[in-house]
Amino acid sequence: MTAPMTAGADVAFQASARFAFFDYFRVPYRVGVMPPTGRSAPRVGSMLGELRPAGGPAGRGLFWVRSASRRATRAGLFELAGFPIAGRVVPDDVVRRELLPDATGWRRAEPVCDPARRPVASVWRDETGGVLLPFDPGELMTTLWSERYRELLTGPATAVVRRLALRGYYLVRPALPRPVQLRLRRAFTAVQGRATFPRWPVEDALHDLYGWLFAELDRLAGTPVPWLDLWPNGRSWALVLTHDVETAAGWQSRLLLRDPEREFGLRSSWNLVAERYQVDDAMLRELRQEGCEIGVHGLRHDGRDLGSRRLLRRRGPAMQAAARRWDAVGFRSPATHRRWEWMPQLGFEYDSSSPDTDPYEPQPGGCCSVLPFHNTDLVELPITLPQDHTLFILLDQPDGALWLEKLARIRAMGGMALVLTHPDYAGDPRVPAAYRSLLAEAAADPEVWPALPREVADWWRRRAASDLRPDGLGGWLVAGPAAGTGRVRLGGTGPTPPATPTAVAGQ
Repeated sequence: MTAPMTAGADVAFQASARFAFFDYFRVPYRVGVMPPTGRSAPRVGSMLGELRPAGGPAGRGLFWVRSASRRATRAGLFELAGFPIAGRVVPDDVVRRELLPDATGWRRAEPVCDPARRPVASVWRDETGGVLLPFDPGELMTTLWSERYRELLTGPATAVVRRLALRGYYLVRPALPRPVQLRLRRAFTAVQGRATFPRWPVEDALHDLYGWLFAELDRLAGTPVPWLDLWPNGRSWALVLTHDVETAAGWQSRLLLRDPEREFGLRSSWNLVAERYQVDDAMLRELRQEGCEIGVHGLRHDGRDLGSRRLLRRRGPAMQAAARRWDAVGFRSPATHRRWEWMPQLGFEYDSSSPDTDPYEPQPGGCCSVLPFHNTDLVELPITLPQDHTLFILLDQPDGALWLEKLARIRAMGGMALVLTHPDYAGDPRVPAAYRSLLAEAAADPEVWPALPREVADWWRRRAASDLRPDGLGGWLVAGPAAGTGRVRLGGTGPTPPATPTAVAGQ
């Protein structure tokens, strides 16, 4: 789990409480008692946190509503500076009454609006350059990562009904012939494609929030804010290739996807079902000798692993036994079923069951992130390119143009392009052809870090356990497990991304 940067005598910022945005990007700051803010500043206390540049003047800082405070907040999906945010915000009247009762010079600046574009809160500013956020940035981040925004949009009761419907579908699915299953799924795509959040095939909400916050902090500090780069050795983005093998036939068809990887010198991860088919040990050895990884893809691929806590407890030991047999440290849930609170209980080092955005899965939604993140001690690696099953089986796309467009977007954002393909569907000639084009495009970029999922998870842990410290020359150096491979970045999260990939016709 990410820890606050509290070590070292010299830091870029000081704060009255943990600031999750700094923890995530490894900005050097210290948590402690702050000097008095003065009469013109907001009232810092249990409801409000403050941070300011180290050595900066009292009162000229960034103030945020701490997530621990739930008084007089409004929860939902909102818009700030043209991008969506999801979580709880404090209305203007509460800010004025409880946080700014004695402060002078503060004014409403950027509005925070509801989906009907009605202002419900504001970002406040004063003449000294201070800013007050009516939300907790860390809570907004976690609300998206955990997909709790779905309950904000539909209500807890609707979320329960959807989980029950999903469980019912997987109970009757074995009785449905495969062509019937596909007809039902294809018919339902017209309904699923109407979802407005997260947008598909790209949802920039988190990336936009990061960029907005960095701009605020750069302005506050008067200089670009230092942080620990996202990828090791100065690489600007990451490529992660994964395959889910659903059936014995898929296992026998693996070379349709593995051969083009070999052509470009790339490795991949193969997620296998523990008790659905036999896995030949010799074939496993061959993959490992080539540097590939094996992961666990559920117990029987019947959609029931996460159906209830009781089933999870009963099936967990068998999945862990398969993990030990295959030397696997990663998990992907069949049909990308996921429950935020339950995933760490699976006992793996990383999980890759959450898409960044996907309305077409049996469990639609997504974490809105093209970067890894922590769920307690578990590293979550989002699936960030549309699945081959979605593009070619459900939406009947003629080629992989959408893959290439989104790859360009992720590369521009400095993100992780995590690809999920299935050898079970590689008999369709569009799949291996599009996959080869994707690999050719990615492998031609010298800035890419082609990595296995376990390598990304290991790096993300080392990065989260590292600090930035002064180098004695006016700059910063990386200290901790990422020293030697980590790099220091200054200000912002990367170049402006290109235009949004074209939506599929009819969406």
